[in-house]
Amino acid sequence: MKIAIPVTGGRLSLHFGHCEEFVIFDVDLDGKTITAQQSLTPPAHEPGALPKWLSDLQVDLIIAGGMGRRAQQLFEQNNINVIVGAMDNNPQELIEQYIDNRLQSGQNICDH
Repeated sequence: MKIAIPVTGGRLSLHFGHCEEFVIFDVDLDGKTITAQQSLTPPAHEPGALPKWLSDLQVDLIIAGGMGRRAQQLFEQNNINVIVGAMDNNPQELIEQYIDNRLQSGQNICDH
């Protein structure tokens, strides 16, 4: 499974579309391990660009703080699941929480 986390300043970016980079994790859910990770600079923030880019990278899931409803729909159309409302944290810890079924999410902090 591939999981993408939008990151700014080394932590979860609270505004998805304006992150500095994405950290992409390859995860073995059965073994509960991270098998690989890479940091990538996203394309320019334009409607529809990120869903296609992440789909081309074969991402299965995005863990985000906030994301607009239209963006969520575009990811769903590209067969990418989205978890919104994740708490500010470093990407590694968020992945470990997800693997261990401890990831807590609150409200989607994006209002558009």
